[in-house]
Amino acid sequence: MDFISQFQGISTMLHSSLTIVSARVFLIFLGLYLMYLGKKGVLEALLMIPMGLGMATINAALMFLPAGMPGGFAGHGGVQGTLFLDSMVTEVKPLLDLLQIDFLQPIYVFTFSNGLIACLVFMGIGSLLDIGFLLQRPFASMLIAVCAELGTFLTVPVAHAMGLSYKEAASIAMVGGADGPMVLFTSLSLAKHLFVPITVVAYLYLGLTYGGYPYLIKLMVPKRLRGITIDRSKEKQPKPISATVKLAAAGILCVILSFLFPVASPLFFSLFVGVAVKEAGLTHIHEFISGPVLYGSTFFLGLMLGVLCEAHLILDPKVLTLLVLGILSLLFSGIGGIIGGYIMYFIKKGNYNPTIGIAGVSCVPSTAKVAQKEAVKINPMAMILPEALGANICGSYNYSNYCRFIYNILCRHKRVNFKTIYSEKGCLLSGGLSYFRNQVISASII
Repeated sequence: MDFISQFQGISTMLHSSLTIVSARVFLIFLGLYLMYLGKKGVLEALLMIPMGLGMATINAALMFLPAGMPGGFAGHGGVQGTLFLDSMVTEVKPLLDLLQIDFLQPIYVFTFSNGLIACLVFMGIGSLLDIGFLLQRPFASMLIAVCAELGTFLTVPVAHAMGLSYKEAASIAMVGGADGPMVLFTSLSLAKHLFVPITVVAYLYLGLTYGGYPYLIKLMVPKRLRGITIDRSKEKQPKPISATVKLAAAGILCVILSFLFPVASPLFFSLFVGVAVKEAGLTHIHEFISGPVLYGSTFFLGLMLGVLCEAHLILDPKVLTLLVLGILSLLFSGIGGIIGGYIMYFIKKGNYNPTIGIAGVSCVPSTAKVAQKEAVKINPMAMILPEALGANICGSYNYSNYCRFIYNILCRHKRVNFKTIYSEKGCLLSGGLSYFRNQVISASII
């Protein structure tokens, strides 16, 4: 036993419960499997390889922390933890100590928990987007985006039934929009005491959108529909939009949306800065944002997601409940988005691929890439990426609007219950219809 105690990764296994040991072993193998899937191209390699390696390593690297060191998890034989980071520490003094000890703590605190890394990813995405399709055909994209909010609606009563208050339920329901910065803002505003665990859960959605949504598409959309190629010759061809118009649109939209939804302005600004740089022809800056900034941010995002998947943290009752609700919210949102895709399929009399619906979940551009990839597997000639990106962008805008809608309802009433949420002026039905009307008006403006 004395010999084994020299190897603390093994020693902590011997001093942990069977549940923790089983979870650590499972997460180690899951991490290695994610690396394999990334290498094979089944999942996004840039995200899954660092995430998988981080997940496997963090669960192997548990040790007994020295006395007086902040953070960690109490267990048999002493406090267990790692030298990577501790996401659950909120007190100022312990946090300052950890910034000097845990090597990933500064990255987590200064780029991850405040949403900076997500904004950098959005800036890179903006530099790759062509907003021309959104400007030409906003209504189909907006319809799908509205349907993809199904998860954020349905999860609130489910979460409340599981013991959460309405503000806590709304905070975790926002995970269904798959937009990290907005989830963080909502949790800070409505349920500050859950900010840290919701931060963890909010960014773990990426693994589900890459790994889970393809199976949801296969379950809901038959092969013959997944392979539909949109015949654009049947539709009235819109006039091409010049780079000058796109640049002007980026500036005007950014200002208008920031006026309407200041809470989402960092996200809008990041996205439209990327668009503006591209359309202005700033070649060197465009290469920098679309290259090092985007890929570097995505890499570190995957790395942080991996090291957050430590067994003690995942099995924390509070985090586990939020994780289940977050996955449920994403599942409902994906189902709603695909339903929106089917609605467009019938409106277009078969000249629309229902797979595009999954892109209404505003994980830009992940869900758009998932939709395109699943379509190409059936029909290599199926090009649905323009429509999917249009739904993706509208999903991001639509989601920020919905967050404002929920925030206003819950903050306006001192006593929140089903009556204030589902009836009278706070009714999600009448309010939701008003919300949908606002989305249509917004589409008209675009």
